[in-house]
Amino acid sequence: MRLRRTNSKIYTSQYWYSSPTFPLELSKDTDSSKACDDVLKSVQNSLTSFQQDLGAVSAEIETLQSRSTAMNTRLENRKVVENLLGPAIEEVAISPEVVSTISEGPIDQSWVKALEELDKRSVMMHRASQTPNRSLAISDLKPLLDDLSNKVLSRWCFVNLMLKSLQAIERIRDFFVSQIKALRSPNINAQIIQQQSFIRYKELYGFLARHHPVLGEEIGQAYINTMRWYYLSNFTRYKNALEKVSLFAIDKNDAVGADQNAHRGKIHTRDGPQFWDTNLRKIAPAHRPSQTSHDALAIGRRADVLKQSHQAALPAHIAEDSKQIHYVETPFLHFNLALVDNATAEYSFLANFFSPAIGFQTVSRHFSAIFSPTFSLGHTFTKSLIEASDDCLGILLCVRLNQHFAFELQRRKIPVADGYINGTNMLLWPRFQLAMDVHAESIKRATSAISTRGAASALGLSSNGADAASKQSTAPHMLTQRFGQFLQSILMLSRDAGDDEPVGNSLRRLRGEFEAFLTKV
Repeated sequence: MRLRRTNSKIYTSQYWYSSPTFPLELSKDTDSSKACDDVLKSVQNSLTSFQQDLGAVSAEIETLQSRSTAMNTRLENRKVVENLLGPAIEEVAISPEVVSTISEGPIDQSWVKALEELDKRSVMMHRASQTPNRSLAISDLKPLLDDLSNKVLSRWCFVNLMLKSLQAIERIRDFFVSQIKALRSPNINAQIIQQQSFIRYKELYGFLARHHPVLGEEIGQAYINTMRWYYLSNFTRYKNALEKVSLFAIDKNDAVGADQNAHRGKIHTRDGPQFWDTNLRKIAPAHRPSQTSHDALAIGRRADVLKQSHQAALPAHIAEDSKQIHYVETPFLHFNLALVDNATAEYSFLANFFSPAIGFQTVSRHFSAIFSPTFSLGHTFTKSLIEASDDCLGILLCVRLNQHFAFELQRRKIPVADGYINGTNMLLWPRFQLAMDVHAESIKRATSAISTRGAASALGLSSNGADAASKQSTAPHMLTQRFGQFLQSILMLSRDAGDDEPVGNSLRRLRGEFEAFLTKV
């Protein structure tokens, strides 16, 4: 079998080579082989190029994988940073609504809230910028916040931040200037403007004082100057109205030991009581009010004025048109009632509006600057009431009223008016002592007249049958009656007085003169 196959192969091979088409077939096979080689080379080149491209793609995939890994790492880092910086960014971020409100919105409660938001963000930014480890985000945001803050903090710097608008600081200034100008309007009630405009928007001044102290001081000084004029002008008009009130003229002729015959003939019997206005100008007979009698030595219902120290002051137009006759304590009461009430309202306003931007010592200085001329006017008015009056009871009533005002100011916690109260006391007490000296001197003169004219004549009794009438009568002497009436009035007004008051010394002298008189009677 093997031999036959081998022989078959040999025979076939020999036949092939011996075939006449062998060269042609061989040539075709050679061409086909070359074509196949070319195709194989092309395929090999394509495979080589594909392999190279595949390697490049693999490299790019590896690069993308590394970049993806890096991006994932950065994303995780940014998430961590966002968690850390998120609250800090929210603290300093300002919404477009706040910017628009501050730049263009009307000045109302919404504007105040926007300003508070800006102030809060500015304070947080300032604190963050002062920390040694502040973040880069804070450094990047700070210039933007400063640009917005300049809208409120600078009068001269114009900032273009999102919108072109007026600077908030100028709007605050213009707002307060307009309100201060309104205080100078005729017949304006300053307390209404203070409550509705100043107190309602006091945060604006606090912001201004913190971030622009110079302008804050200018606004404060403008307010002080305006209110100084306001109170002085209004109290001057009120003083002029009270000066038109008719007062009883009590002088040395009403003293305890005065000659009652001369006194009655001069005042009570022919012309009736004499009247002066508080400028001590005698009222002409045609313009005198009703001839109301008065007793200069009896307190009577005059002590009721002490119960009126908590009432409202008399309006100016009523004072001008009043036809009643009053004692010296009445205009003193109403002027000081108005002064104490206005001083209380102004000090409360200053303490509420200017603090905590300024301290209470500065508030006290502002109050003194405002009310100093008005207090001087009050002292001048008090002096004009008492400087020519010998009305001891009226002056002592003024002293008690002044003490009531002092207690009321202490209750209201208004210490800045203590100087006015003390100054008024320094005007009243010396004049009271001088008036008491007039009574003591009148008794002394009556005592001296006993030896020359007799007791009855010295006491102002009629000369016809005076000695007999005085001997038969069981009533006390006229001077004794007047002295007892006057002493009872003084003691009634001094029930709660201290031992250090000048009343005691004056009464001791008056009693000594009266005892000397009784010794000679």
